[in-house]
Amino acid sequence: MLGEFEYTLITVAAGLGENAYGAAIREELESTIGRKCSMGALYTTIDRLEAKGLLKTWMGESTPLRGGRAKRMVRVTAQGVRAAKEFYDAVMRISRGAAWVENRTGRTS
Repeated sequence: MLGEFEYTLITVAAGLGENAYGAAIREELESTIGRKCSMGALYTTIDRLEAKGLLKTWMGESTPLRGGRAKRMVRVTAQGVRAAKEFYDAVMRISRGAAWVENRTGRTS
């Protein structure tokens, strides 16, 4: 089973599609979940997910905007899609009975 950050990273990479690379993933993660993410943590997780067969990476073309450096592009594999769906489904199943889901705490927001 994926961890929360792994799931979030796969989901963001899938959403970015052809534009999925380290800096874009980091920016989207930070703006979406509101938490800072170091490039080290991001690339460590990308490496781990690639070793598991959930992501595929390759070096893209170098660009003048990046000082001639190439982007490390990221693509979610079919296995990564299945793992993300399984994580999502598990969270939805376990959340069904939670008091906060149906406001069964007796408190109003």
